[in-house]
Amino acid sequence: MKNLDDLLSEGVRGRRVLLRADLNVPLDGDKITDDGRVRASLPTIEKLIGAGARVVVTAHLGRPKGEPDPQFSLAPVARRLGELLGAHVAPAGDVVGDSARSVVDGLADGSVGLLENVRFDPRETSKDDAERGAFAQELVDLIGPDGAFVSDGFGVVHRKQASVYDVAKLLPGYAGGLVLSEVDVLRTLTGDPRRPYVVVLGGSKVSDKFGVIEALLPKVDKLLIGGGMAYTFLAAKGYQVGSSLLQEDQLAATRELLERHGDKLVLPVDVVAADRFAADAQVQVVDSGAIPDGWMGLDIGPRSVELFAGALRSAGTVFWNGPAGVFEFDAFAAGTRGLAQAIVDSDSFSVVGGGDSAAAVRTLGLPEDGFSHISTGGGASLEFLEGKELPGVAVLEGGD
Repeated sequence: MKNLDDLLSEGVRGRRVLLRADLNVPLDGDKITDDGRVRASLPTIEKLIGAGARVVVTAHLGRPKGEPDPQFSLAPVARRLGELLGAHVAPAGDVVGDSARSVVDGLADGSVGLLENVRFDPRETSKDDAERGAFAQELVDLIGPDGAFVSDGFGVVHRKQASVYDVAKLLPGYAGGLVLSEVDVLRTLTGDPRRPYVVVLGGSKVSDKFGVIEALLPKVDKLLIGGGMAYTFLAAKGYQVGSSLLQEDQLAATRELLERHGDKLVLPVDVVAADRFAADAQVQVVDSGAIPDGWMGLDIGPRSVELFAGALRSAGTVFWNGPAGVFEFDAFAAGTRGLAQAIVDSDSFSVVGGGDSAAAVRTLGLPEDGFSHISTGGGASLEFLEGKELPGVAVLEGGD
């Protein structure tokens, strides 16, 4: 697929470039609590403005219900992006309306405008091809016939949405540096990774990860299970899990998975249990099969950390997606911190699969350069490893 360097070699000075970025950052009011995705977008934006392009950024934030909602405005992102670029980023007050047209028309060579949250328009995520296509055409009309489209929001390339997929069928499309590097890294994992190949999966629901677990198990040497979904695995082994998160409707499938791949699946041997879901809850460390009634597991225990860390330290390749526990609470952060530190201490080619894992690296103060790659797209990473086609990548490669 054509990439950003191809576009720059064609020349972009004076041309409008529609850039789909992933700026879906966590907010506390109008304060960004983790600007990792904004920082990740900088290299592509800086290359474009350095070459004289008039950059029109489109992105989403949160899950508004197809209409303007002030709590999901991209205005704080425009401010932060401007601070990081050291230049004003003109924020539009709408997506394709009068404000958007005014911002785009006012751009000079080497300047940046940010359209309002693209999901404020219900057509962005419509399942109707014609509706999405009409919205994409309005985005393209802002850019003009000599413009170009750069896809650099890896966190959304698994979605068939107007600003991700349909615009690439109307404008010449190019992969931004972020998308290109993400795809290259993930192809390394699906090719011939250095062994032992160890995967760590966390997260709350086993049902969300079944597809990728099934796809990975034939390829990996060890698959370590943490997070909330571990308790469904433990219950499938007949263990008492108290009031821990449990998907009872997944027990039969989980039990069958353990029977087929029990030699590769590694479960916690102890957990940090709490009497309630709260930062100041009473806490005790118990064996995985001895969680008291009314108590819930909220982190893996110290023996589990050492068990998992042993596998990680000797790994040649590591993929990690999902924290080991509720790392946002100090009492339940040790598991995630221990696993992450073991990866940092290893000599492995290590990939952090975006989402909460990437947030944990920054929240817990771990060195980002201690990992080979930190993805910006958790869901996209998992779907790629599962073998699914990513529409936003396929369209750049000339597919449907």
